[in-house]
Amino acid sequence: MRNSMLAFVAIALFSVAAPNLATAQEAKLVGTYRLVSTSMKIVETGQVETFPNERGFITYGSDGRMFGIIVRGDRPKPESVAQLTDPQRLELFRTLTAYSGTYKFDGKTVEHQIDIAWNEVWAGTKQVRTVTIDGDRVSLTTPAVPRPQDGKVSVNTLVWEKVK
Repeated sequence: MRNSMLAFVAIALFSVAAPNLATAQEAKLVGTYRLVSTSMKIVETGQVETFPNERGFITYGSDGRMFGIIVRGDRPKPESVAQLTDPQRLELFRTLTAYSGTYKFDGKTVEHQIDIAWNEVWAGTKQVRTVTIDGDRVSLTTPAVPRPQDGKVSVNTLVWEKVK
C-alpha cells in the first residue's frame, strides 16, 4: 500500500511538472540569441540580398514560449517621445518585427504559434522555420514566399548566435 501511494504521488508530481519541461530536441534550442546576419534569396534568379544594419534578439524558453524582436536599417531617433512625428512613428513601425508565442522544435523545424505581434495580421498564425544548429549559431530559414513589395518569391535566412 505504501509503495503504491508513493508511486501515485511521484506520478502526480511529474504530471504537474512535465508540461513545463522542454523536450530533448527543444532543449537544444533553449536560450537567447543575438541576430548575426540576414539574407534573402530570390528563388527565380538566385540573387541574394543581405541586410547589414539589422539588429535583434530571439529567446526560446524551457517553458515552450518564445519571443523575438528585429529592427532594420537606419531608424529615426526622435528628440523625445513627446516630439515624435507621425512620419517617424510610421518609419519606426515599418522597420520593426516583434512577436511572441509558443514554439515546438523537432530537431529540423521550429513552429512559432504567434499569440501577440507588432502586426495583428500575424497574431494567431503559425510561422514555420527550418533550423540548422552549428555550435552556438542557429540559422532559421523561411519557406519560399512572395515578397510584399514586388511579389518575387524569396527565402529568408536569419543567423543567430547564442548570448553568453
